[in-house]
Amino acid sequence: MEYLFWILIAVIIYTYFGYALLIPLIGLFVKRPLDRRDITPRVTFLITAYNEEKNIRKKLTEVLALDYPREQLEVMVASDGSTDRTDDIVGEFRGQGVVLKRVEGRVGKTTTQNEAVKAATGDVIIFSDATTVYEKDAIRKLVRNYNDPEVGAVSGRYEYVNPTGAPVGTGSILFWKYENFIKSMQTRIRTISGCCGCIYSVRKAAYVPLPGDIISDLVEPLMVIQRGYRVVFEQEAVAYEETTEKSHEEFRMRIRVITRAMRGILYARGLLNPFRFPFVAFQLLSHKVLRWLIPFFLIGLLVANAFLLDKQFYVMTFALQAAFYLLALIGFGADRVGKKFKPAAVPLYFCIVNTASLIAFFKTLAGQKMVTWETVRK
Repeated sequence: MEYLFWILIAVIIYTYFGYALLIPLIGLFVKRPLDRRDITPRVTFLITAYNEEKNIRKKLTEVLALDYPREQLEVMVASDGSTDRTDDIVGEFRGQGVVLKRVEGRVGKTTTQNEAVKAATGDVIIFSDATTVYEKDAIRKLVRNYNDPEVGAVSGRYEYVNPTGAPVGTGSILFWKYENFIKSMQTRIRTISGCCGCIYSVRKAAYVPLPGDIISDLVEPLMVIQRGYRVVFEQEAVAYEETTEKSHEEFRMRIRVITRAMRGILYARGLLNPFRFPFVAFQLLSHKVLRWLIPFFLIGLLVANAFLLDKQFYVMTFALQAAFYLLALIGFGADRVGKKFKPAAVPLYFCIVNTASLIAFFKTLAGQKMVTWETVRK
């Protein structure tokens, strides 16, 4: 049990900290520069929407004001069978060149994107949600990377804002700062292995249609890598989104996202072959697969620790674990009654994500598919 305890400690530390330290260390010795120059290719700005009447007018107004040549920009809204006024509001912008692509049948985000890309006229497709706010120069910053012929997809930088100060929102912000750091280091070496869903782009020629139950911002970049391209992170292309305010909202969203991501890795499992794709396989195993298995490691750690309580040191480690989970539970309870308990921000978010991973694992094992989505962030 003592050996098991320390092995599990080592794996958990590697997953959250060791990998994040190892990537920049590799980057000191392996650097893959990018040929970034200002270019203005034909771009399709694709907004996938389902019942977004509250947000779509503001979103289109903001997109049309972005700093990019209007004659080179196609703005398209792909409506996944919306039943509210989303399509009517998009129609109000027809005179400004906004295109509505309606997909009937409530087929889900990925299938809706597949259909929209077929109709798109841009050489580069930028994918966005209806609630995401782009920096004014974000399109220019994204597309300059396509001057490099090796580049097949580009992810922008995702920044969360937390106007209410909700603890779960604080956890989201810290998590994405961590993710953005890792992506910047991966790009320096060669390629990232997943994009930020609300601000990423793909060469239309490199786009691969995906099954409806697959999460596109993870698997589309992997398909682009399989086709021999590089996927990079553009630090200066920034998009903002408000965090969720309630832990149960974040929890439901994480279950859906992680379940689709797990199915996505199974779909792209050829990239886990270290002999064909050594760097990508290393990234996926370290940064995705191990992270999804963390809840099993945490349970194993607690159980192993319980068998070692005859030694004072392990009494202390057990107490620390119990205190951490108790803090998360207090944070969850406070959130349920509308209170903010900021000391619980990190433990609460950590437990939400790992509990969601546990449930997603069993959903994936059972063959459950999660195709459609509901808007969570307002």
